[in-house]
Amino acid sequence: MVANMFDLTGKVAIVTGASRGIGRSIAETYADAGAMVVLASRKQAALDAVADEIVERGGQALAVAAHNGDKSALRALVERTLERFGRLDILVNNAATNPHFGTLLEADDSYWHKTIEVNLLGNVWLSQAAVKAMRAGGGGKIVNVASIVGLNPGNYQGIYSITKAGVISLTKTLAVELGHDNIQVNAIAPGLIKTRFARTLWENEDLLGPVLARTPVQRIGEPKDIAGIALYLASAASDYMTGEVLVVDGGFGAGSL
Repeated sequence: MVANMFDLTGKVAIVTGASRGIGRSIAETYADAGAMVVLASRKQAALDAVADEIVERGGQALAVAAHNGDKSALRALVERTLERFGRLDILVNNAATNPHFGTLLEADDSYWHKTIEVNLLGNVWLSQAAVKAMRAGGGGKIVNVASIVGLNPGNYQGIYSITKAGVISLTKTLAVELGHDNIQVNAIAPGLIKTRFARTLWENEDLLGPVLARTPVQRIGEPKDIAGIALYLASAASDYMTGEVLVVDGGFGAGSL
């Protein structure tokens, strides 16, 4: 009975930013749990490689190149999903960008536009398209990948922090608006995870040292540490949970220097 609560057999999930890192780990975990997964990111070749591995393990996967800052591409992503699988049950808004590492007030306008468009507006656009399909199917799950810097701004990550705070607010707003549609909307706020996206932080000893000193588990996270939480939020185990933010940071927020 407990195992069945996490079974995604027959479910269809879109995962953005799925070619590597957290997104890839979530997609693979969903496929292992029985879901049919639609992988999205900018580069088709990278997605195809992940899809091939999932299929080789006995799963079902569709790779669709779609930039998270392109509204028409995101609509087409949902259309391709429905054409292939006939339904949509789970959406993971994971794709993100962080082109500016520096102080907030010195950031060029182009960094603001790009980060807001990809990290926030893209999630809105894709959710709009996905919700129509979920309503038709009687409900669904939206999992937004935020960040701990959306709760407390990260040094030299001002624009990124602001957009992730927006993702958290988006999560709560959608949870209120979609509760009557049997659509649960929750967010994950990862701490420092060992991905290529966060390499600037974990490869710099001056930045990594203080993080580890404050982290009770004495390590940074791995993508699989987030994938397990994403499975919970996509499964029947979280049916009575919506509008929440699960912090997954190894205790960083509870630790002290």
